[in-house]
Amino acid sequence: MLKLAISGKGGVGKTTLSSLLARIYASKGHKVLAIDANPDANFGTALGIPWEEIIKITPIAEMDQLIEERTGAKPGTSATFFKLNPKVDDIPDRFSVETNGVKLLMLGTVDSGGAGCICPESTLLKALLSHLILRREDTVILDMDAGVEHLARGTVRAVDAFIVVVEPGQRSIQTAKSVKKLAADLGVKTTYVVGNKINSPDDEEFVKSNLPDFEVLGFLSADKMVREADFKGMSPYDLAPNAVAEVTKIVERLEEIQGSGDGKADG
Repeated sequence: MLKLAISGKGGVGKTTLSSLLARIYASKGHKVLAIDANPDANFGTALGIPWEEIIKITPIAEMDQLIEERTGAKPGTSATFFKLNPKVDDIPDRFSVETNGVKLLMLGTVDSGGAGCICPESTLLKALLSHLILRREDTVILDMDAGVEHLARGTVRAVDAFIVVVEPGQRSIQTAKSVKKLAADLGVKTTYVVGNKINSPDDEEFVKSNLPDFEVLGFLSADKMVREADFKGMSPYDLAPNAVAEVTKIVERLEEIQGSGDGKADG
């Protein structure tokens, strides 16, 4: 089962792509686990979960009792000793919410210490992500921000595809290059790109010409129905058939690459 990490600059459409990938794989009969590791935490509504249900969900990083129980240390403390390999295998099924054949797990964020933070919260999240990617027999879609600090070296190397969403614009292009460098530092040899908010062939050429060292999986048009889905708090899968068709082609391209063994992210 594929493990896909979706990254990119804020506002480029990471969650839109992530939700469409999750729903498409679920429609193909996959057991799909959608992981919201983005500070904006919009994955749930994009999957079709009503907002009133989402606000009832406590992200894993905010479950103080669970963190203390599993690591042996209170969150927010500078404990000298705590478990570096806490039990996490039961967390996905206990704390995920299922909709439309997709299980959503909200990680939350650790608001201290930066990328190098070694604390009970970050230790639990990294152990959980390692379990999800290395052990679970699900198709995993990880919606994350522009960094890779969520992932330990061994975990990120096990991701089948690291996909950066970009829009036509230099800031988005620079973010893609930064993500690729960060990922490469952790052992990822290939970072894919999906172009979003495309209005013309010129937009496609802009993405390709500015990212010549990236494998471009495909493009998503600037689609008013995707915006309409966002306005209504619905999944774009249920309201934007053109976007579904475009991401289906991306899935086919990704499966073609992965099946050939020519583009696997861990080399």
